[in-house]
Amino acid sequence: MAYNIKDVFYLSTNVTLDKTTAGAGSAQLDLSAYIDPISRGKARGVGLAVYKTHWAVTTQDANSKPIDDAESGTFCFGLVAGAGVGDKATGALANLDNDEFSMTNSLLVSSGQYYGPKSMVSNASTPATGFRVWVSPSEEVPYVIVRDNACLMYQIGENMIDETTISIRLECAQIPLDQATLNQLLRTQTV
Repeated sequence: MAYNIKDVFYLSTNVTLDKTTAGAGSAQLDLSAYIDPISRGKARGVGLAVYKTHWAVTTQDANSKPIDDAESGTFCFGLVAGAGVGDKATGALANLDNDEFSMTNSLLVSSGQYYGPKSMVSNASTPATGFRVWVSPSEEVPYVIVRDNACLMYQIGENMIDETTISIRLECAQIPLDQATLNQLLRTQTV
């Protein structure tokens, strides 16, 4: 399968970050309908190739309007293959490991960080833009998921003033995998 209009489709999910609440949270995306890591006879195993990820951060108030310029909250976020943590409200998920959104995490599909506009005024070391994606797959080298879920997870740095939604849209396709590739992916995508 190639990155083309015939094979590529969208999957998406979102999660709400509770206002004035510390900690981490998640939303689990069930991929079991798209993944089949078992080869049967001449049929190869199937993985889900994620070619691109698109992120958005909006306020939950009044039909997802833009973030207010008084927002001072900050958070890291990411999509992690096979994490299996389920749907957890802000603070209901134990604080994430330092490496959860790190480039050393082989389960990381895409990640980044967000700084509310007001947090950037008081923090001279903040990047010029409040929303920054660190890692994302590409059309040439997609991230191939062979686990039955992916979790959108986040870790609050500074509590959000308003209830906030983070959402992701994946451009993906089901792809057949030879046994050697499938075995290698199954080994690297272990929690």
